[in-house]
Amino acid sequence: MKDLNVLQKNKTKLPDGFAFSKNALTDQAANLLPSDALETFTHLHRKFNPRRNELLSMRKERQHTFDNGALPTYLDKNSEAASGDWKVAPIPEDLQKRRVEITGPVNSAKMVINMLSRTADGDRADMAMLDFEDSMKPSWQNVLDGIENVKKAVEGTLSFVKKGKGDEPEKEYNLNPDDMAGIMVRVRGLHLIESNVVIDGSAVSGGLFDLWMSAYHMVHGQIKRGRTPKFYIPKCEHHLEAKWWNEVLNEVESVLEVEQGTIKTTFLIETLPAAFQIEEILYELRTRAAGLNVGRWDKIFSDIKVLKFHPDRVMADRATINMHKFWMDNYAKRLIKICHSRGAFAIGGMSAFTPGSSPEIREEQTAKVTADKANEAAIGHDGCWVSHPYFIGYALDQFKQDNQLDVLLEDFDKYPDLLPISEGSKSEDGLRTNIRVGIGYMNGWNQDIGCVAWDNLMEDLATLEISRAQTWQWLNHQVTLEDGRRVTRELVASLFGEELEKILNEVREAYSNMPETQLNVILNGFRTAADDAQQIFTARELTDFLTNKSDLA
Repeated sequence: MKDLNVLQKNKTKLPDGFAFSKNALTDQAANLLPSDALETFTHLHRKFNPRRNELLSMRKERQHTFDNGALPTYLDKNSEAASGDWKVAPIPEDLQKRRVEITGPVNSAKMVINMLSRTADGDRADMAMLDFEDSMKPSWQNVLDGIENVKKAVEGTLSFVKKGKGDEPEKEYNLNPDDMAGIMVRVRGLHLIESNVVIDGSAVSGGLFDLWMSAYHMVHGQIKRGRTPKFYIPKCEHHLEAKWWNEVLNEVESVLEVEQGTIKTTFLIETLPAAFQIEEILYELRTRAAGLNVGRWDKIFSDIKVLKFHPDRVMADRATINMHKFWMDNYAKRLIKICHSRGAFAIGGMSAFTPGSSPEIREEQTAKVTADKANEAAIGHDGCWVSHPYFIGYALDQFKQDNQLDVLLEDFDKYPDLLPISEGSKSEDGLRTNIRVGIGYMNGWNQDIGCVAWDNLMEDLATLEISRAQTWQWLNHQVTLEDGRRVTRELVASLFGEELEKILNEVREAYSNMPETQLNVILNGFRTAADDAQQIFTARELTDFLTNKSDLA
């Protein structure tokens, strides 16, 4: 077997200047990343990475001005992007109905199959977003599994076998190629580095790597099946970043010898600076935009991060920040108005609820999702996101038409107030929620899991970032809680200890029949997670992201 492994790896001839990290060139990597794909990726890196680095430097410069008191503002209202008579290119027929989109980590074959397939009740999402970003920890194994799952999903051959426990039989999951949700891929953001691939001595862009390797395995297969190859692009902060991604996609299409504009995109408007540049971003993407998306959770994180030093913008308990806050409502309606006036779809955000473990909780959670999706449909969104297949049917019920491109919000000013204000409760309960999320999420993260069902919510990296940034902001401003106490390091440390002990007791109760040695492994995992979370929540400086690079293989 060893000789066979060496033979397989030798089939991957590495381009000059290209290197994998020490343990990255596995058999799976060799099979998924052939020499011609690596040659093209090396070309893409050399052509586009210098500009990417410039764009990241510009982010830091803008943030420096915000940290010194400036606020994000609108751009020239008389520009061609804002005032010109233009529309996006016609949207393909298979993207005309996006009422419900389900998302989840691309590395889990079982979850990908469930996202693409019908539920037990016969419901199916219109589209499924296979995610390399916030719901997937970017370990090398996860990245490789994700590329393989994209390839097999496009082919319709993806399968998964769940091993039986005890007397339980194995359960096999398969796709029905003739009855699948539309496939979309979300790549990593501009800032993220893929540590396991180095070109000319520098680690490469994770997003560029995801995009090219997915396109290599996806574009021609989708076209052959009469489907549109489509990507979601996250974390955009400026229209020049959108321009960069568009130029990358132009080059990818050229290499793959397909017509420009074949690959469609939906950009997430999930940062505060981008909310002020929605029209300019869409203008840069007008040859390939299938729409824009209201990425509410990352937007809340961005609101906190961008305005972290503004004492009059300190955010209230994260549970109170919803789409009914005026700045969140304005941001969603601005996106709808601009997208529909330009012929693009306006997709709503994620309801992060899980079904729960009891009929009572399930009924409560379903009511929350239904109300959220009813509001999104009422204000004009063309579709929405859900995090769990259980909610697909309930969400579909709220969107009666294929789309709502005719909803133009003519009486709504497209230049509304988008800046959050410091209103609402800042409570011990809010602080405890942040801390519990930190412990629960970091426990999953340390096991290479990027999304965690926790306290009846689906917590991904975006919601962890909210909890991290808010705790840091409250500490930095020494916020006074409702009971009169100030948020100090001592208080945060005390609450971390208390919440950890609660979680450990919950685990002991849930796994009371587990052998002690196995139980201790789980308990120690939570203890480590609590230490990790406390360290990042109380760091002297708020880093831009939890991490900007993947783990080494």
